[in-house]
Amino acid sequence: MTSIYFVRHAQPNHAWENDRTRPLSEEGVEDSEKVVEALSDIRLDYAICSPYLRSMDTIKNCAEAHNLQIHTDERLREREKGPGGNTLALIEKRWSDFDYHEEGGESLRMAQERNVQALMEVLKRHQGESILWGTHGTALSTILYHFDNTYNFKSFMRIIDFMPYIIRLDFDGLKLVGKEELLIVEKEYKGK
Repeated sequence: MTSIYFVRHAQPNHAWENDRTRPLSEEGVEDSEKVVEALSDIRLDYAICSPYLRSMDTIKNCAEAHNLQIHTDERLREREKGPGGNTLALIEKRWSDFDYHEEGGESLRMAQERNVQALMEVLKRHQGESILWGTHGTALSTILYHFDNTYNFKSFMRIIDFMPYIIRLDFDGLKLVGKEELLIVEKEYKGK
């Protein structure tokens, strides 16, 4: 059995323009300690993360507490959005048409394909291990949809204000055999 602890980042500083370097808000920094607490009694063997600062900073202290180096993978980044790409109407449109994307942005399918490709590689290389995985709301949701086609816009909107959020997925080989939410911290998502 391989267990992956997906950690959606804590609340970011929404005023920060650059998506890649957007830091956590002061509350987000404090809330990242809840990730450390939630996973303190769990054996973790490997840590992988989106290269975006807010994701790395959310799992940094947890990885350090488990003596793990964080490996980054460009495929785990958040969905690339075009101009005006995070309105509620556009989010709903993307979930109703998985191939839709605004000019200069990525569709949910494009984000899903690169995230799931990385996931499959990790599952093959780290069988039987427990993995700490730093991620984003949309990236995580596309992974959840890959394994459960009932996951939809409403499911995504349920977690949009969960920052940080931890869900454990258990795998037998490449097959999902279980999942459990371990941490929900509700913070207003200000990107809508």
